[in-house]
Amino acid sequence: MPPHPQRTDVTLESRLDSITVAENICTRMAESAGFGEDDCYRISMAVREGVVNAFHWGNEEQSHKKIFLSLQLQDDKLVVSITDQGQGFDMSDVPDPLAEDNILKTSGRGIFLMRTFMDEWMVSRSHEGGAILVMAKRLPNP
Repeated sequence: MPPHPQRTDVTLESRLDSITVAENICTRMAESAGFGEDDCYRISMAVREGVVNAFHWGNEEQSHKKIFLSLQLQDDKLVVSITDQGQGFDMSDVPDPLAEDNILKTSGRGIFLMRTFMDEWMVSRSHEGGAILVMAKRLPNP
């Protein structure tokens, strides 16, 4: 258990290299929280998918829009929040990537991976209209 909660907030540009920046920040925080190599990989992959979605689908690759990344190390979990400046989305519009008709489509796979790799996953709409993705991974037992 960490001695006290920690929080890191980063504003990212809507650029491809921001994806790697977010992934690296998250990996460092996960490692410092005591997550093992496999969990660090899963967490970084979930963050990567979340930032890719914010960049591509949310902000529609528009360079003037930002992606807001927040990582908070709480007593029992690492919480990651990713917010874009897009129009938001409705989960019912996202195809199930495991459905037979969608098995060869790429849409929806990132959400599937995030939900699989993290213990908690939720999406909502910000007051400004963009998507807010919040996901968490329980801290490993000491």
